[in-house]
Amino acid sequence: GPDGVGKSSLLALIAGAREIQGGRVEVFGVDMANARSRRRILPRIAFMPQGLGKNLYPTLSVFENLDFFARLFGHDRPERRRRITELTQATGLAPFVDRPVGKLSGGMKQKLGLCCALIHDPDLLILDEPTTGLDPLVQQTVMELVREANRAGATVFFSSHILPEVQAVCDRVGIIRDGQLVATERVEDLM
Repeated sequence: GPDGVGKSSLLALIAGAREIQGGRVEVFGVDMANARSRRRILPRIAFMPQGLGKNLYPTLSVFENLDFFARLFGHDRPERRRRITELTQATGLAPFVDRPVGKLSGGMKQKLGLCCALIHDPDLLILDEPTTGLDPLVQQTVMELVREANRAGATVFFSSHILPEVQAVCDRVGIIRDGQLVATERVEDLM
């Protein structure tokens, strides 16, 4: 859907990052309005909000951000190191692990934000317009990480207003207009 139709709000509700004011949102069979139940499944979800670096700490380094998120999910030191090395090498961030996030380019922040979301192998990966404003090379890296997460078994919710981008990574497409879901189709059927 275009800007302003409710994509970001919907994704934040699904991720448990926004309070439900009306209606019902269910994730993994859990009512997201129930705080106790929601807390139980939140470790299975990763959410990367729209905007460069919105899920990052600007005064921490690349390594410190990744290490922080890996610790949140209970990874021991060797496992944290392994995952951080793997993700920074895959994204080209390895030479910059000591750089503070506040001194990264927009594309580097976006790649790091995705790495932080992927550090714990989530069952549900929610990405709100992860390639907006990125150069084509960074877009390709981000899209490959998204495809890899999906191949590893994660369900991916990916919002975009760019149809070819959606076609490249999605099996099903939902179209939102004026805050309403107006179609949900397999990509091939929608075309």
